[in-house]
Amino acid sequence: MSGSNGTDESPHEHDDARTENVGSTAESAREAEGASAPTERFEAVDPHREVTEPQAGSATDQKADVEAPQPEAAEAPEASGAAEPQVDEPKTEDTAAPQAPAEVRAESAAQAAPTSMEQAAPTSTEQVAPTGADGPPTENVHPSEAPTAVIPVVAPGNRAPGDGSSVDTDRLLRSQGEQNPAQSGPAQSGPEQPGAPVPPTSTAMPSAARPPQGDQPTQQMQAGPPQGPPPVTPPPPGGPGGSGGDGDEPGKPGSNLPRRTIALVVGGVVALLAVFYVADLALSSGKVPRGVTVAGVEIGGMSLDAAEAELTEQLTPRLDMPVDVTAGDTQGQIVPSEAGIGIDWPATLDQVGSQPLNPFTRLASFFGNDEVGVVSTRDEVALSAAIEKAAAAAAHEPREGNIVFEDGTPVPVTPQPGQQLDVAVAGDVFAERWPYGDVSLPVESVDVTVTREGLDRALAEVAVPAVAQDLVVRGLDGAVGVLPRDAVGAVLSFVPDGSGGLEPQYDTEAAIGILAPQLAPSETEPKDARIVLDGGRPTIVPSETGEMVDWPVTLERLPDLLKEEGDRSTDAVYKKAEPELTTEGAEKLGIKEVVSEFTTSGFEYASGVNIRLAAQEINGAIVKPGETFSFNDYTGPRGAAEGYIESGIIEAGRPGKAVGGGISQLATTLYNATYFAGMEDVEHTEHSYYISRYPAAREATIYDGAIDLKFRNPFDTGVLIQTIGTSSDITVRIWGTKTVDVQSITGNRTNFTSPNTITLPAGSACIPSSGAQGFTVTDTRIVTDARTGAQISNATRTVRYDPVPIVKCISPEPEPSDEPSGGGDDATSGGADSEDAPAPAPESPAAEAPAAGGPEKE
Repeated sequence: MSGSNGTDESPHEHDDARTENVGSTAESAREAEGASAPTERFEAVDPHREVTEPQAGSATDQKADVEAPQPEAAEAPEASGAAEPQVDEPKTEDTAAPQAPAEVRAESAAQAAPTSMEQAAPTSTEQVAPTGADGPPTENVHPSEAPTAVIPVVAPGNRAPGDGSSVDTDRLLRSQGEQNPAQSGPAQSGPEQPGAPVPPTSTAMPSAARPPQGDQPTQQMQAGPPQGPPPVTPPPPGGPGGSGGDGDEPGKPGSNLPRRTIALVVGGVVALLAVFYVADLALSSGKVPRGVTVAGVEIGGMSLDAAEAELTEQLTPRLDMPVDVTAGDTQGQIVPSEAGIGIDWPATLDQVGSQPLNPFTRLASFFGNDEVGVVSTRDEVALSAAIEKAAAAAAHEPREGNIVFEDGTPVPVTPQPGQQLDVAVAGDVFAERWPYGDVSLPVESVDVTVTREGLDRALAEVAVPAVAQDLVVRGLDGAVGVLPRDAVGAVLSFVPDGSGGLEPQYDTEAAIGILAPQLAPSETEPKDARIVLDGGRPTIVPSETGEMVDWPVTLERLPDLLKEEGDRSTDAVYKKAEPELTTEGAEKLGIKEVVSEFTTSGFEYASGVNIRLAAQEINGAIVKPGETFSFNDYTGPRGAAEGYIESGIIEAGRPGKAVGGGISQLATTLYNATYFAGMEDVEHTEHSYYISRYPAAREATIYDGAIDLKFRNPFDTGVLIQTIGTSSDITVRIWGTKTVDVQSITGNRTNFTSPNTITLPAGSACIPSSGAQGFTVTDTRIVTDARTGAQISNATRTVRYDPVPIVKCISPEPEPSDEPSGGGDDATSGGADSEDAPAPAPESPAAEAPAAGGPEKE
């Protein structure tokens, strides 16, 4: 507050004199003591108002000291005759001066505290420390000698009855005056009677009309017997602004000023922020919100046109730049434009949004960024294709934990989870994240079932002990079989057990493959019964029972043997081995007579060598009831290693030569023998063109691994194949039990075709030929019961033969005769064995010839 308190010379601003509040401005005892209740609004009384002055005969000016009672003193004091407590303070010498009425005292107290409008806030009350007329407030004085304290003046309308206001005080004084006869009449100050009751002393500010003297002690006002508690020392002055109040402890300085200051500061700050908010909103209107970024490009505060131009300049080149793509443990690159990615500019700018109205949002925009991203256009086909490439590179199957053996040492294979990529989800992620230059595609992990603990356990408990030493199997007659420790890996392997571990697997067949050859000398192989033609009659050679190692029983303890720490040896277990064809079985086959026979001839030397070698392979073959015989399977490979030599074939539709040529003549002979024995035709193929030494529509070609001859034995008895070869012919006989008769009927030749001419350079590769016509012919087989003559079957087969080409070899040598060979044994002028050549494609299904270019060997 400006100015000093308690003098008429104090400067005051806007003093407000209100005469209507006289009599209600005395402060309550609670407020005088600085109670914690909020201070009510006060209104200053005009100091120039005319008031009742003390008696002129007073030696000094009387001070109206009104002691502010404690909160309990708000109640009416009880009449008491007790002596007033003595207060050690100087008394005025003039005791004859009458006391001023209570109303006047209260008014003078109100007048003694003029307050400026600046300091008289509506919600606060200030107490002004009394000062001397010419100096600062007195310090360090006894409470009884303290200057008169200021009693805040409270408006009547703001007080409840009985709250210690001046009205209550006046009523109390009048009541005391009525109870004390010595002070009847107007409340005037009088001489102090020795021993008379002294009322509690109240402190009051000196009247504005008469300012207090600097060292004059406070007067006591007697109002009858003591009422209430003894006098209370007034609180010390607050400070420049007044005494403490409004909840502060008495004597604590300057509590009102900080509150008011804080309120003013806060109000000012709020007003300033409001002004700033309005100005910022006005300045940013129509622009991109502050702090907005698109794919890292800052466009906050720009106009929409400028923002679009900036984004176009910054983001368009990124469409053609490779983007690093990570998918699990794989990496690659994708070019967005090649993956069908573009930028949807209208949608991207729509994401920018408008200026926010929320003040907190606007304030936060000064301290951070708001990334809104890019809206992409997408070609689903191109995007899927690009992501599928990444998915193919990223996907890999899980690798289960395992144990492998390297040079007899077990090596653990660490389990590794697999991963796969969801193409649809990955496409969405790439379309959203490509502008940032690095995209991590989500992958789905494919777990493995084998744990590291399970792998280590199998390694320590099974694999390592298994290779500790060799395994020995002891056989008969001192034979020994050894499974070396470095070969255990061929026998022992591991598979997941479904519980995180590995289960050992033991390959018994692999162990037998290693051990059986070593124990073979201790075994006796069984021998099948044989049927030999001795003296032109079938004779049975009895079968023999063998003794072989029972390997499943012998290796039954293989898992335990591979774990033993000591001697790893066991004895081989043997068992009887019966032959496949016993003596009794051979007798039941019924092979006792020749049921059919067929002979062909006309081959040259090289073909004869090959024919006789193959005939020896099939000689004595037995076909049991229901079995199927295969020429290629029975003879096996027919190459130079087996003794076969080069001979004539048909290759590319014309005569040629190859190793094993001429075998087709043996195939044709065997086919006819089984034909008349009543065997069931399973598979056979005619030559591509007709060879005169074979029966038309009843012949067969053969080629190792490509063209086969197969038949099935349909009877309840077996058959035996006998071959008889000479230097000029080959005969095949079928032995068994004759039950049927077979008749062949060959049809007429029709549909003749003329040959074409081929000209080749003269040399060993050119075999000249006069050619022959092609034609179509049929064969009908009729099968009847040998005992009754009843017909069993009747089947017709139609064959179409291609014409034999005319081959001319151009050379100085005389050209061969153009005269066709006709019905001779040779189909070509090159020799009788040259019919074995690859067959061209048949011109009709009935021909059943081999494919074009396929070789036909005899």
